[in-house]
Amino acid sequence: MKTEVIDAINNLNKPKGSLGKLESLALQICLIQQTLHPKLQHPCHLLLGADHGIEKEGVSVSPREITWQQMINFTKGGGGVNMFCRQHHFKLFITDVGVDHDLSSYPTIINRKIGYGTGNFLYEAAMTQEQFGQALNVGEELVNQCAKEGCNVICLGEMGIANTSPSSVWMSLFGQLPLNRCVGAGAGLTHPGIAHKLDVLTRAVDNYMQYMPNPYQPENIIRYFGGFEMVAAIGGMLRAAELNMIIMIDGFIMTACALAASKLYPAITDYMIFGHQGDESGHKLLLDLLNAQPLLHLGLRLGEGTGALCAFPIIDSAVRMMNEMNNFDNANITKYF
Repeated sequence: MKTEVIDAINNLNKPKGSLGKLESLALQICLIQQTLHPKLQHPCHLLLGADHGIEKEGVSVSPREITWQQMINFTKGGGGVNMFCRQHHFKLFITDVGVDHDLSSYPTIINRKIGYGTGNFLYEAAMTQEQFGQALNVGEELVNQCAKEGCNVICLGEMGIANTSPSSVWMSLFGQLPLNRCVGAGAGLTHPGIAHKLDVLTRAVDNYMQYMPNPYQPENIIRYFGGFEMVAAIGGMLRAAELNMIIMIDGFIMTACALAASKLYPAITDYMIFGHQGDESGHKLLLDLLNAQPLLHLGLRLGEGTGALCAFPIIDSAVRMMNEMNNFDNANITKYF
């Protein structure tokens, strides 16, 4: 199939390789969908919200109530994620996987709350084995619902104060990188704040390595440090790959989830399109660990899936290239490469 797709791309009426990244993107999408005529159908965006016990250690400049306040804001259409979903016609699924607030009075928030935030991984595992399974199932369930509605392209985003901390730890342990290369400012920490965050995470990892049997087992790393929304995202990614969906990956948090998912199923990266390189310290290193080539570099660091959504028109252009450009034979043009 790969040779057939490459031949089709090379026979479009253009100089060979002249559409650059669109050509490699079209190849990837055609291979995901196993067709020379790919389609983008009923795109869906999963916005997953949860809180983190590690926030109590002062590792974030933002307080945890921002999580539930923003979740409510999303129901009113006022978030960055709402704007981009409207612009690009994505159906938005706002899901509470573990926010530390009762959101049950908001009917447009899907209630899949596993707990009111995770445990504080400085002292204990973020979640139990049972909760880990529950979180994976939430992501799988949401993707199944999208698939029933005809979706073949999934975008994922998150809302969870302090979730750069577990992302940094995952990056360090999975990438075998020093933690100080993985820890950044998050939502806006100062240099002393970053130093404090690094100290907290270093102690947390030291405790984990000392007491956890099989500390490098991917499931253990994911469960001990992850957030409910992050594990749900992993579950969604794994299910989307099983269903041959395009998986749109956002910034630092979702790229960390992509890295974790790749440790469970290495071939999953074949289904992933990385929307952008964000401004969070370490995101480029994280992308490099996945050999990922992001589509955009706009200085974004909002999260919510906004950077991936911004890149959707480029994905659309790659698909249109395959379906709407003429080839040399039909256009009666002599090949000029």
